[in-house]
Amino acid sequence: MESIVYVGMDVHKATYSLCALDKATGALLAETQCASEPKLVEKFINGLAEELDPDTKFVTGYEAGILGYSLYHSLKNLGIDCIILAPTTMYSSAKNKMVKNDSMDARMIAKNLAANTYCAVYVPDEADNEVKEFIRLRKMMKKDLIRVKQQIGMFLLRQGLKCSASKWTLAYMDWLKKVPLSPVLRSVLDEMTLQKSELEEKIARYDQTIETFANSERYTKPIHALTSMKGFKTTTAMTIHIEIADFKRFKTAKAFMSYVGLNPSEHSSGDHTIKGGDFEAR
Repeated sequence: MESIVYVGMDVHKATYSLCALDKATGALLAETQCASEPKLVEKFINGLAEELDPDTKFVTGYEAGILGYSLYHSLKNLGIDCIILAPTTMYSSAKNKMVKNDSMDARMIAKNLAANTYCAVYVPDEADNEVKEFIRLRKMMKKDLIRVKQQIGMFLLRQGLKCSASKWTLAYMDWLKKVPLSPVLRSVLDEMTLQKSELEEKIARYDQTIETFANSERYTKPIHALTSMKGFKTTTAMTIHIEIADFKRFKTAKAFMSYVGLNPSEHSSGDHTIKGGDFEAR
């Protein structure tokens, strides 16, 4: 019978807390804290391997968080099996909720791995992950653009200025250029409108790059399938495809809806009533 040791990892920017658990006996084999270097995880495992059966298999795992997939890929490159656990699906004891620290979190992760009381996070390949980061950059610029537009609107409101034209149309932008202001206030408005223009130029450039991605052999078929539906443009289709990556991993439509938070849910207590999507699935 194959012996398996699960290594729970509570990972942070500067440190990793590691806990090794024997699946068969449930015995805690070793614990340590080290700098955030994948090579040190390998060293920890190699030290345990010297004391155990030569055929012992090691499986590591950590909660999805700030490190994204970087640690996963680093460990895989070192020949170490790794699983990223979805936090909302993991079992957590009452004790762990009362007393929480890095070593206890590492133990909890190891126990979840051993008991299979979790759902693994889907890990995209390197190419999909690169495109995902680019699309998220575009999303970040879009948020900045919305923020700048709001700031321009609040600035005009504070000055008691209103325009009859619809916001951000050519007529509205022409009005912004001509609205009477003192030199200082004119410089404030000009700087904000310049920032708006620069962000719009960046987003347009990013959209062209996303179009290039969409027309590549890797993405042409799935993106064409999505854009053939009403309301789906290339950027939206690429965002959905990259974030989901593989629709086949969802056994049913309900499972997919749960993943994106569209299943109806209710979290109410006393006088407070909250209704919405399936929060736990996000």
